[in-house]
Amino acid sequence: MNPRVAVRGASIFNELETLLPFVSKPIQYVGGELNAVSKAWDETDVRWVLMYPDAYEVGSPNQGVQILYEVLNEQDRVLAERTYAVWPDLEELMRENGVPQFTVDAHRNIADFDLIGLSFSTELGYTNMLTALDLAGIPLHADQRTSHPIVIAGGHAAFNPEPIAQFIDAAVLGDGEEAVLLITEIVKRWKSDGEPGGREGVLLELAQTGCVYVPRFYNVEYLADGRIQRVTPNRPDVPWRITKFTLMDLDAWPYPKAPLVPLAETVHERMSVEIFRGCTRGCRFCQAGMITRPVRERSITGIADMVENGLCKTGFEEVGLLSLSSADHSEIADIARNLADRYEQTQTSLSLPSTRVDAFNVDLANELSRNGRRSGLTFAPEGGSERIRRVINKLVSEEDLIRTVTTAYSNGWRNVKLYFMCGLPTETDEDVLQIATMAREVIRAGREASGRRDIKCTVSIGGFVPKPHTPFQWAAQLDHESTDARLHKLKDAIRADREFGKAIGLRYHDGKPGIVEGLLSRGDRRVGNVIEAAWRDGARFDGWSEHFSFDQWMRAAEIGLEGTGVSVDWFTIREREYTEVLPWNHLDSGLDAEWLWEDWQDALTEVAVDDCRWTPCFDCGVCDQLSTEIQVGPTGVVDLPMPAPRPSPVLLDRVEEIDRAARA
Repeated sequence: MNPRVAVRGASIFNELETLLPFVSKPIQYVGGELNAVSKAWDETDVRWVLMYPDAYEVGSPNQGVQILYEVLNEQDRVLAERTYAVWPDLEELMRENGVPQFTVDAHRNIADFDLIGLSFSTELGYTNMLTALDLAGIPLHADQRTSHPIVIAGGHAAFNPEPIAQFIDAAVLGDGEEAVLLITEIVKRWKSDGEPGGREGVLLELAQTGCVYVPRFYNVEYLADGRIQRVTPNRPDVPWRITKFTLMDLDAWPYPKAPLVPLAETVHERMSVEIFRGCTRGCRFCQAGMITRPVRERSITGIADMVENGLCKTGFEEVGLLSLSSADHSEIADIARNLADRYEQTQTSLSLPSTRVDAFNVDLANELSRNGRRSGLTFAPEGGSERIRRVINKLVSEEDLIRTVTTAYSNGWRNVKLYFMCGLPTETDEDVLQIATMAREVIRAGREASGRRDIKCTVSIGGFVPKPHTPFQWAAQLDHESTDARLHKLKDAIRADREFGKAIGLRYHDGKPGIVEGLLSRGDRRVGNVIEAAWRDGARFDGWSEHFSFDQWMRAAEIGLEGTGVSVDWFTIREREYTEVLPWNHLDSGLDAEWLWEDWQDALTEVAVDDCRWTPCFDCGVCDQLSTEIQVGPTGVVDLPMPAPRPSPVLLDRVEEIDRAARA
């Protein structure tokens, strides 16, 4: 463990600076970005570290962290700073020289803060969390912490935090804006009252909101065959189930208002605006679409104001209109046209990073390319055959795709990227080989529409990983050998196409990372020892192919810590039954378990369902259980049945107070 800095909250930049000449990309650790916030330590009462557990180039543009960074720093006497995973070269030097994990804003030891909020978009960031805690001198296990920061997990991977339950103090499900303010108020009051009950006292108050999960207050019992028997509270004053935060009025929270402009190169060099949140398309593989229900749209004027303000404060020349499927905004045509009109005489370009095949049309294409700049188009059919697309409920036909790419190619685009998955439930070799047929038809249509021979189609394929809170949470995962075999057959089929093969680019990863992700995504508390064993064996940056080691993880799974290994196959390629208690059953995403199971049965019989925004309700449970409503267009509300009461009246009162304060 590293020694604590003598003065709490003091900068350790002088110690860090001596190390930077010896590491790659030292500028990523310097801080000082445009729109970064600096606050005096002694003038604040509650102090947060926000961590995206990946490299700066990936974490810096992350919208979730940027939003929470602003929301917190707008509060009086509240401080929020950022930290990211350090590359192994700097980690080694930091250990040799006793330099702790630091924030990029004021280069303070993260162990000096009150709270550490981690945003997990993928489970493969778990080992980077352990590195940061260890470098800071914070015990890895939550039950060994005393005056250390409260470690809170959030993000999509936090919807099953059980594999990291021994490392975190708490987890938050859902939207973070109101959650961090609620937590801040509880911690502020606890500190001002003299910290009654110590660490246990503040964690108990967080747990009693009903929307913050504190693993130490819940016991897990197992059956003889390894399945979970039950998860129960170990004290009577905490709830049996934890519900998620759902922010309904996006226009009331127009963040980020002053987006950060990184000094170092990042994966996204643009200013982004979230135009709506949630999705009701019902793609059965998509955890993000399921757990972010219901749809909540930002208004045209709200979007326009955010774009104008963001461009003025950043100088970016590209605006990304973000959501899970941006072209599904009910007023996307007007949004694109109005923005194109406003910025036609500038160098500003518009992009839709997430576009559904059946929502893209010639008018939208013209608006996005009006200034002559085309940032590229990516479409996601996900499955190669019509049959498999019915299984996954991706209601996109080959005719839809050909019509869409014809529109794109005829409007000046030369390269379209198509994204697919391999290893989907009920998938066969033929389903995957249909990807080659589809790509060939895309090239043919593009050449006919544009009259050019330089048309390209890039096919990108990822391995399917079953995720919690989706209809596929019960599905067996395909083993990595079978995944690799199918991908090699696809590669051979494309290479054998003499007419179109050279115009088709193929990108894919082998199936091994997906197996580790599957272990972590559907694991329970027993997987925590595997994570720690892999980390102690050197696992870092597992989402990066050059750092990922499958053998390292398999050794860790076999042995664990002191003989606590697990069967990887049991957690991944085993199909679950409806009666099985899943590790996340006590964590309520709002989705009804019976509805998820029925949708899983529909998948097995190849029955597709429509988008519930435009059809009668399919009774997934979100709108009535969470007292929310689907929002469509400027009027905002779709008629729904009378909702049930929220599960936590105490939380409702506090959130309404926070909401009023934010609007004031």
